[in-house]
Amino acid sequence: MKKWSLSLFISVLIIYAAAFTADAVSKPMQPSTVVDITKENTYPNPAQDLPHLEPSKFTKELLRSANVKIENPELIHLLNESSVSSTPFAIGYRATIYLGQWPLNYQSFETSTNWEYQKVNTNFLDNRGGNASQRLYYKQETQKHVRGGLTAQIPNEEAVQKMMLNKAMEKTNLPLAFSTVVGIGTKKDKPYQVPAKKIGYLYAYAPAVNEKGKVTYGEVYIVLKGNKKKIVVKNVTTRGVGAWIPVQDRLYFSYIVSEQPR
Repeated sequence: MKKWSLSLFISVLIIYAAAFTADAVSKPMQPSTVVDITKENTYPNPAQDLPHLEPSKFTKELLRSANVKIENPELIHLLNESSVSSTPFAIGYRATIYLGQWPLNYQSFETSTNWEYQKVNTNFLDNRGGNASQRLYYKQETQKHVRGGLTAQIPNEEAVQKMMLNKAMEKTNLPLAFSTVVGIGTKKDKPYQVPAKKIGYLYAYAPAVNEKGKVTYGEVYIVLKGNKKKIVVKNVTTRGVGAWIPVQDRLYFSYIVSEQPR
């Protein structure tokens, strides 16, 4: 058995370290103070599991011919519902079909998480007159609707949001949605000790992911020439885009003990 050289061994270590680092960046660790309230939430948030749309054989053929990468699920769905029959008498046949201007793909540049995106609740317990510690629990006092969205207006916002949501969910492995609700009366049974002569404050925050990247637009044509079919994209443009996407059914807790009211 041949011995590995030192340089080869170091190269392998670098490759493994790079792979580990990339995975850690794309799937950030949740702080220990982040709590899952899926079961306790009195408002049932709808799941945002976006199905992966499989292109048909006809669509795959067209996508391979395109001069720009196409990932927009709405455009893929439109192509799946289309068909062009081949005929031996199509010699000399030509046609160009304009499908409109579409957002074609989204490229992610940066994905980060703000665990304190929006404060949704405050519980407190005044134990300044007590001689022994008391327990403080989280209980949602009012229903809170947490909304995200694009940071600037761009064409075809809904389709762009879907592509950004897909990419952010893939990179973070978090349950994301552009809108989520924390229902009134939601509670957790974990106690927070408030010492005698102190006031305890328990703050609950809804976290959100900040997604940044660029979206590519273009005018899409299906070009038919004889029995050949292809997609041609013209007037290609790109635009920078950002979005805040709330994390569904997760809360970040911050507990503070004070001698005076805050």
